[in-house]
Amino acid sequence: MNTAYRSIGVGVMALLLVGGAFGVGVYAAVRSTSAHLPAAATDGGQKAPAFLLDASVLEAKAAVLYDVHTGAVLYQKNATEALPLASLTKLMAAQTVLSLNNPATLVVITAEDLRPEGDSGLKPGETMALGDLIKLALVASSNDAITAAAASLGDDPIAKMNTAARELGLTKTLFYNATGLDITERVSGAYGSAYDVARLASLFYIDHADFFELTTLPKIQVDGGNKEISLAATALPLQDIPGFVAAKTGYTTLAGGNLVAIFDLQPGTTVAAVVLGSTHEGRFSDIKTIIEAARASL
Repeated sequence: MNTAYRSIGVGVMALLLVGGAFGVGVYAAVRSTSAHLPAAATDGGQKAPAFLLDASVLEAKAAVLYDVHTGAVLYQKNATEALPLASLTKLMAAQTVLSLNNPATLVVITAEDLRPEGDSGLKPGETMALGDLIKLALVASSNDAITAAAASLGDDPIAKMNTAARELGLTKTLFYNATGLDITERVSGAYGSAYDVARLASLFYIDHADFFELTTLPKIQVDGGNKEISLAATALPLQDIPGFVAAKTGYTTLAGGNLVAIFDLQPGTTVAAVVLGSTHEGRFSDIKTIIEAARASL
């Protein structure tokens, strides 16, 4: 492991020990949207849950069910533990980018944008609309697309993401890249709690439902300059669950299977369900178990 990665590892340990210190500068240009969120609970679950569910039936290390509009925690399992986020990180990248830039902004793809794992069909020198990059990142979890989108923030986009997280009160959240991809065998590209993810996803749904709801589609198609790019959605297993509204998937070796999904639980009740540290397939069954238990309690 080189010196830079050893330094990152030390920073991660510090985060886990002190509950979220940020070694980044403050960027006043980031628009605070915390006014759109209900007041944060100090521990993500200080009130009695709305229903009971044996935590052992979930494969996930941590989980939460959160009311999007009231901020009530309806269920939780280790909801405030900081864990690797994997591609759930893309939600913060998208939230930060869209708070500062118009979706119609044209972005020139660079070779640097294409360094992360995966190939979404983007080529250096091509020009794409920022909104199309966000669509590819959310629906198909494109690492290339979110890296290019984050680069539109200018200098030090990761610091801007961390500043935005801090302004939203996401106290267990820290980013080292825009993708959430593992940096080393021991260091993740981002960390956060299930409770923080639920609040972030709720905000993104409130602010950008037009983007987030595209994740219910079986695939996403965008204009890639000289060609059409068509990629399969990553949240397909959720489509048979009634009330499914939006989702973001994540999976890496360190994180395991992660998932946040928005559901209309009943008329007037929209919830964010989050599981962290599950398995590739277990993340979907875990979400289904939580949603079915919540509906059974109504």
